[in-house]
Amino acid sequence: MKRLIVFTVMTFGWLAQAAADSLPLATLSLPPGFAMELFARVPNARQMALGKHTLFVGSMRAGKVYAIPLRGARKPVVIADGLNMPVGVAFRDGDLYVSAVSRILRLRDIEAHLNKPPRPEVVSSAYPTDTHHGWKFIAFGPDGKLYVPVGAPCNICAPDPDRYATITRLDVANGEIEVVARGVRNSVGFDWQPQSGELWFTDNGRDWLGDDAPPDELNRLGRPGEHFGYPYCHGGTIADPEFGPGRRCAEFVPPVQNLGAHVASLGMRFYTGTAFPERYRNAVFIAEHGSWNRSKKNGYRVSVVRLQGNRAVSYEPFVSGWLQDGSAWGRPADVLVMPDGSLLVSDDHAGAIYRVVFRGNR
Repeated sequence: MKRLIVFTVMTFGWLAQAAADSLPLATLSLPPGFAMELFARVPNARQMALGKHTLFVGSMRAGKVYAIPLRGARKPVVIADGLNMPVGVAFRDGDLYVSAVSRILRLRDIEAHLNKPPRPEVVSSAYPTDTHHGWKFIAFGPDGKLYVPVGAPCNICAPDPDRYATITRLDVANGEIEVVARGVRNSVGFDWQPQSGELWFTDNGRDWLGDDAPPDELNRLGRPGEHFGYPYCHGGTIADPEFGPGRRCAEFVPPVQNLGAHVASLGMRFYTGTAFPERYRNAVFIAEHGSWNRSKKNGYRVSVVRLQGNRAVSYEPFVSGWLQDGSAWGRPADVLVMPDGSLLVSDDHAGAIYRVVFRGNR
């Protein structure tokens, strides 16, 4: 089916000025009936989390956390500054939780104090201080625990399996940490399947095995403690040349879907809205940040994986065009489903948040 290039820009207040900042939104390609709007300008925008009346946005290089009131001009307000890679943000019971490499921080009753935010308090400082894969996507699970990944402190190595290459869950009331998934090289995005409540997550494959291997992965955690292969096996079938001998890929949980090699799959969400056509219900949207060392760049798009039960039946681009003639003007970092069924996409390279809406016939 021929893809349709379409975009609109909201034209009130400061967003009209933002549209003049030369973001080439007209280069973005979406399926027929969909449109892309500029939602807000946020420097180095990474993970997003929704409060009651506010969108919260973490950053990596800026060291700041932003709040965007959803009413009015949507101008971002800095609510925390000087933090170490505060990529992850999660909102619960009025409080905002922020990841800062080794620490999980909390800003209490934040929406009542956006203009004079409270000093962040430390919930946990038990995580490793390594900055290699040290930035963390975080989210609260159905069990009320805060899920916190810990990436491998290297490209390929065999680190302490109780401390690295894991996904953990943190009890924010007492600070207790439990490992729920192992063999996860670097997950920077996860969500819970709406019907089953199971954790699904993206994982970034290792580097320096060539342009086309290994793939990034979309994985499903069937039960706590499962091992997903790193550093022994990649993509369910590729034995690592250094750490794979003596191990079988069949020992580990295979991916639900292998993604593109080096696409840098980051934020992912199940589509829980009803505004998009039926074929997108419960599909997985993934922000593919883009390759850094592939001879021909790939990624730099939002992809979608459609499912039948726990089985992937398709994997394809949803929004593409940030990569033009080998040069990228934007890099998707996270996706978030809004209450009205639209989809937000953060872009840390262009410093923007976009909104995808459906305006076609179902």
